[in-house]
Amino acid sequence: MFCYQCQETAMGTGCILKGVCGKISEVSNLQDLLLFVVRGIAVYNERLREAGTPCEEADKFIYDSLFVTITNANFSRENITEKIKAGLQLKRELGKRVAVDNAPDECLWDGTEEEFAEKAETVGVLRTADEDIRSLKELVHYGLKGMAAYAEHAGNLGYKSAEIFAFMQHALVQLTRTDIGVEELIGLTLETGRHGVTAMAMLDAANTGAYGNPEISEVNIGVRNNPGILISGHDLKDLEELLQQTEGTGVDVYTHSEMLPAHYYPQLKKYKHLAGNYGNAWWKQKEEFESFNGPILFTSNCIVPPRSNASYKDRIYVTGACGLDGAFYIPERKDGQPKDFSAIIAHAKRCLPPVGIESGTITGGFAHAQVTALADKVVEAVKSGAIRKFFVMAGCDGRMKSRDYYTEFARRLPADTVILTAGCAKYRYNKLELGDINGIPRVLDAGQCNDSYSLAVIALKLKEAFGLDDINRLPIVYNIAWYEQKAVIVLLALLSLGVKQIHLGPTLPAFLSPNVTKVLVEQFGIGGISSVDEDLVKFLA
Repeated sequence: MFCYQCQETAMGTGCILKGVCGKISEVSNLQDLLLFVVRGIAVYNERLREAGTPCEEADKFIYDSLFVTITNANFSRENITEKIKAGLQLKRELGKRVAVDNAPDECLWDGTEEEFAEKAETVGVLRTADEDIRSLKELVHYGLKGMAAYAEHAGNLGYKSAEIFAFMQHALVQLTRTDIGVEELIGLTLETGRHGVTAMAMLDAANTGAYGNPEISEVNIGVRNNPGILISGHDLKDLEELLQQTEGTGVDVYTHSEMLPAHYYPQLKKYKHLAGNYGNAWWKQKEEFESFNGPILFTSNCIVPPRSNASYKDRIYVTGACGLDGAFYIPERKDGQPKDFSAIIAHAKRCLPPVGIESGTITGGFAHAQVTALADKVVEAVKSGAIRKFFVMAGCDGRMKSRDYYTEFARRLPADTVILTAGCAKYRYNKLELGDINGIPRVLDAGQCNDSYSLAVIALKLKEAFGLDDINRLPIVYNIAWYEQKAVIVLLALLSLGVKQIHLGPTLPAFLSPNVTKVLVEQFGIGGISSVDEDLVKFLA
């Protein structure tokens, strides 16, 4: 195998024996093969779209499959194998509807399951010999994976975009080309960012349309005395249906990690048995799930495969893009009916209540509508000098000890600064006592990594409020932690909006070649981080 799509990739260069995430080489190679098949489907469907007859099944298969290959989502050999077989069948059907001249290998190959392993070893990242072309192709691939996650969550709420589907497939088709050059790929990368903004806006509209605008909310981090279900991941539709089906059953529902912001939505927090948030960021689940006692539902990425002797191993349920051998899979919706969560509810009723691991509350709900409502107050605080700078510290958390930097950085920021955050990076500092500025909390949590769009909207609103002609003239510093592919599309989206001087940590992506890194530094001011002392001096200058 060879995989370097996440920040924790082995030795900072690439996983070659087993993924740091827990992915075995066979699964990694099968994911490469699934992407190979997806690119072939994209070629056919782009031709059909040009003829005015795109296949909706192909649209969904493409974004579903891209999501399946995102970090920490699917570890199941069987699940991915079935996905490849379904993709090949879909490709055959599309091939009957349209001819493709000079078809790439992605279109021509039609192997049997017995040939999957051999073919999978030839179609991965290292298939592209030139490191700069490879770097840019993977940058686009990872941006598309992040975009696919947004498309999937929005699609579950009935929001779809032909424009986004068309772009994703156009980009995948371009990635099949062996003659594409660096300049074309740089342009495609920026185009990916522009469509990333559109995808994030669509998901924002889907979430707020279904559940209302997030409100400033205090979220309980303790426990109650009822049995509980712990729901992780990002899919709010899954949470809503689980809440509907557990209402009146005596089973409480707790959110975990990236599901925390569900408590900010009026139409979700109205459920009295949405008991609180349990635990911290995704990577601590091996310890925290032991004490929860009840079943755990994964709705998207953020799975850490449990140890063989883990007490919670037989309490794991997965759905959507997730896959984990030995876990109970909850099937997709059919004929407009909700998912059936009866099995996990019955399981919860047999379990003891969760054991508390902390107590108190945390505050969030500062998405763009809420911050816009506070705009006058915020602008006045800036003009008066009460707020000197904003620090965007959004993104992902992870296991590396070097991520302690973000806790220390937040703790040592001066009292006249405010942190804007989204994503699980907030768990590094959202429980610190950082106080407020004239009633404005010093940590403003906009929500999930999926809600990073809010931070862009807030910046644009502040630009307008201050009458500036350049977003980079705002008193905002971007000190972002990244881990996986949704962070990549957020980065590309920010670049497309003209944001410069973004700092990424704890390390720069391994998939950026030296030459590509040089382009990003020279054109956009992309940089890394150093020590807390050095960065505080630099960022506060």
